[in-house]
This record gives sequence, C-alpha cells and structure tokens, in this order.
Amino acid sequence: MTLRLILLGGPGAGKGTQADKLALHYNIPKISTGDMLRAAVSAGTPLGQAAKKIMDAGSLVSDDIIIALVKERLKEPDCALGFLLDGFPRTIPQAEALKEAGIDLDAVIEIAVDDEEIVKRISGRRMHLSSGRAYHLLYHPPKNEGLDDVTGEPLVHREDDKEDIIRHRLKVYHEQTEPLVEFYQTLSQTEKLNFYKIDGEGLVDDIFNRIVSSLA
Repeated sequence: MTLRLILLGGPGAGKGTQADKLALHYNIPKISTGDMLRAAVSAGTPLGQAAKKIMDAGSLVSDDIIIALVKERLKEPDCALGFLLDGFPRTIPQAEALKEAGIDLDAVIEIAVDDEEIVKRISGRRMHLSSGRAYHLLYHPPKNEGLDDVTGEPLVHREDDKEDIIRHRLKVYHEQTEPLVEFYQTLSQTEKLNFYKIDGEGLVDDIFNRIVSSLA
C-alpha cells in the first residue's frame, strides 16, 4: 500500500510538526521543495543550474522547474511506499500542474485552526536564539519572565512572530492557498482521492491520532 499525501493549513496550524510525525510513522519521505531546490543546485544538475540562474537574479523559480524537480525526486527508491509533499502546492496553478504531470495523490489533509487561535499560538512565542529553545507566554512560559531557563539571557520576540506579520501571512494564505481546499474537495468527488478536514486544536499527539485514524 502506498500513501501519497499533502497537508494543507494556515501558517502556525502545525503542518510541519505533523508532517515530521507522519513521515516517521508511515516510513515515507517528507519532500520539501526548498530542500529539493538546494540539493539540485548543490549537485549541479541541469534543473539545479536552471534554478540557480533564476534565484541568483532574485526571481522566483517557475512552477515548471518545481514540478520537474518533484517528478525527478519521486523516482528515488525511498518514495516506493509514498511521500508527503511539504509546502507544495501553494496555489491552484501549482496543483493543476501537479495533476497534469501525472503525480497522483491518495489523500489531502486540511489541518483546520481558527485564525485567532493561530495569532495567539504564534504571537506568544519567545525564543532563545543561540540555542533554539522556544517558549510560549501561555502554554510554556519561562520560569522567569522574559529570560531563558538555562542561561538567564533575554528571550527574543521575533519579527515573524509579531501580530501584524502573522495577520499578513494569514491574509496571503486565505487569498492564495486556501482555495486548494475547495480544489481538492471537488477533485475527491470524481477521483480516487480522499480529503479529510482535521481539527488542528489541542495536543500535538491528539491531532496526530486524528490524522492517522482518518487515514486508516
């Protein structure tokens, strides 16, 4: 049995955490387009060279090159049991290109989290940058306010974690990526594709169990 998956959900919905757990659980590779691009550029493949020229010019790599990279990556032996696409597709044209390239999917999972919960979840983060230790004002506060538990050094509220930035990212998600929910729901009615909407609020393990149960 193969399992070819895509996870959808807004920024901060927990896709990355769940993708790592699912890849381990099902023994399938998590395929990130960013990782693929870096690997292709580093290896100097024809696609990597083409992508490097575009990136060096400060432009976005075209969907055609990304799709070609995905197709190339899926031929690797570790994809025999399936794969989990991470961060792709992000738009309807990318999803259509994926379909036209003959890349079949078994399931699309939407991790649904309310916008206000996402804002609360991300804006409460505080980081100790040199170690990568993360805290949260509500869910995992430091022992002493504003200070790292280990070193006592000040914690940082990253720009990406500030409310106005989060709301902008959510706006972009709703405009560009959320339409994929309806795209794949519609596709699931006519093709061998399952679409599952999972409640993304609560404990990480509970959310993971909901996803695994839906795929059973």
